[in-house]
Amino acid sequence: MITKEFLNPESIVVVGGSDNFQKPGGKVLKNLKDTGYKGSLYIVNPKADTIQGLPSYRRVEDLPPADVAILAIPATYCLQAVEVLCSVKQTKGIIIFSAGFSEESPEGALLENKIREVADQYGTTLIGPNCVGYMNEHYAGVFTSPIPRFVPESIDLISGSGATALFIIDAAVQLGIPFANVFSVGNSVQIGVEEVLEFLDRSYVHGKSAPVKLIYAESIKKPLKLWKHAASLYRKGARIAAIKAGSSEAGSRAATSHTGALASPDNAVNALFEKAGIIRCNGRNQLLTVACILLKGIPKGKNMCIITHAGGPAVMLTDMLSENNINVPPIDSDKGKKLLEKLFPGSSVANPIDFLATGTAKQLGDIIDFVENECPEMDGMAVIFGSPGLTPVFDVYNLLDKKMYECTKPVYPLFPSAMNVREEILEFQKKGRLYFPDEVVFGSALARVLNTPDPVPGAVSFPHVDQTGIRIIIDNSPDGYLPPNKVSALLDAAGISRAREATADNEKDLIKAAEQVDYPLVMKVVGPVHKSDVGGVRLNIKDQQTLLINFREMMTIKDTTSVLLQSMHKGRELFIGAKKEPSFGHTVVCGLGGIFVEVLRDISTGLSPVSKEEAVRMVHNLKGYGLILGVRGQEGVNEDRFVNTIERVSALCTCAPEIAEMDLNPLLGTANDVTAVDARIRISRT
Repeated sequence: MITKEFLNPESIVVVGGSDNFQKPGGKVLKNLKDTGYKGSLYIVNPKADTIQGLPSYRRVEDLPPADVAILAIPATYCLQAVEVLCSVKQTKGIIIFSAGFSEESPEGALLENKIREVADQYGTTLIGPNCVGYMNEHYAGVFTSPIPRFVPESIDLISGSGATALFIIDAAVQLGIPFANVFSVGNSVQIGVEEVLEFLDRSYVHGKSAPVKLIYAESIKKPLKLWKHAASLYRKGARIAAIKAGSSEAGSRAATSHTGALASPDNAVNALFEKAGIIRCNGRNQLLTVACILLKGIPKGKNMCIITHAGGPAVMLTDMLSENNINVPPIDSDKGKKLLEKLFPGSSVANPIDFLATGTAKQLGDIIDFVENECPEMDGMAVIFGSPGLTPVFDVYNLLDKKMYECTKPVYPLFPSAMNVREEILEFQKKGRLYFPDEVVFGSALARVLNTPDPVPGAVSFPHVDQTGIRIIIDNSPDGYLPPNKVSALLDAAGISRAREATADNEKDLIKAAEQVDYPLVMKVVGPVHKSDVGGVRLNIKDQQTLLINFREMMTIKDTTSVLLQSMHKGRELFIGAKKEPSFGHTVVCGLGGIFVEVLRDISTGLSPVSKEEAVRMVHNLKGYGLILGVRGQEGVNEDRFVNTIERVSALCTCAPEIAEMDLNPLLGTANDVTAVDARIRISRT
């Protein structure tokens, strides 16, 4: 709920306005005046009649009506001020700079919730508390600087950290990057990252709204809302890039299963961002570089041409792109000869195209025209042009500006020597152009853009599962690990192929179980969590005598209650697991078994509900995917069955959200089937 009055207020009051520019209430008032706010500007300060040359009211009660109120007063006074502003002064937007709320104490959390209740009651937008504010082309409601240039069709920034928003803006201003809206949501008591994204989605008009959305978040409280509105914005023509900080886990994490050890909250974030089509960035520079790429236009494919007059940066850019599966394909030699005739001796047209430090603006224009018109395989051009500062290079930058208008393929200007060509770059920026100062950061950002998949549609179709059967088992089971018979029943209800099995706790039932399963078979103890660690697995049992000997030994193992018999299977070891993450729901992981999951941790993660397309991508992203295809005469794995099993695990978790952890480890994959030979499921209703 973001009101029109909040976005474009006719009147603003600064409660706690000050003559001291080093205080939030003084700096925000100065920002509003310096940026030429056109509406009525009011101030409340109990100790002054004038502040910064403007009349000041002693009490909030004395004010005329005001559309937006900015509070820079101690937390304890905020509730009373909000009550008066909302109920008497018709205020429809409130920004609270003040700290001392939920970030400090339970009492502070209670206070901010009361403030939110008042704002909700009167339909008022509440930003903060504990934030640096909001700004757009209409007003600069922040106590920080610098204030960026505002262009409606540019970038919306949403930040959970006020300091980080400031640092992003500071870097953007230096590069000439404009913004449309900047939201610093602070404690997000009413309006958080997800609510802002919802507003930006519902109000989006392509060609009028900002097509690029940037997010800095330290927590994601409503992942499904984020997915819904990010995917919707993508379909409307916008793109989103985000930093999710706090990716590491401090301290150790007790894990009772492979899934518990391998899954992490950050894996869930990665899976969410992939699902939503959000480009994940690892820092402010990369985030802003991604934003510039999105504003300039994205290449239609992954073939890039690098044009340079300096070898080193071109090599580093080529390395970065190649390492991230972005192609720098060679140029046809016959075509290249024609271009080479226009360049100085010693130039190279192999790609990168190097026209030497002595290259001219005209030669650069010839190269760009050549790539645009003669190289249909190229999807974009990165032009690296620095200067030792010996002569002015205005002609080069003017040419680049012209070619960027003319070319159908995106042209990305990289200027690595900003100090030597400061005046040229300023002229370039005055024309509304953005540039990239670092070739490696640019390469990594371009790779992030091109390697981020399209978002998953909101409705995911699952294979058929027996939902009634699944619910009967779950509803009649206590929390904890399910016994083997219930695990088998759940797998059957979910349509997951498994080995034939039977359980026995005495020799008479053992012999009957062996006849049911048939030789050769596998024996596993029931009871100990990690069976292999206690010698509780025996393979290739071929006769009754061996069966009985092993049974007697295994029943003496601590915590063993019975022995499970399974039909013997062969194939490539695979792994699928699921884990419930707070707020996110279930993450589903897959990988190859054995050393690949134990040591190399070669896994892929999806966020349930996992669509078929996501499951395929998960399998293809595995480093050991070649083994699934089959190598050096070895039989491959039935990929369709592997993908289908991932979908069915997700469907099972969707039907049974009580599943806390689930391991299918290993599954054995052949060219014909993928079969679960060991499974554990733990349920928890807390």
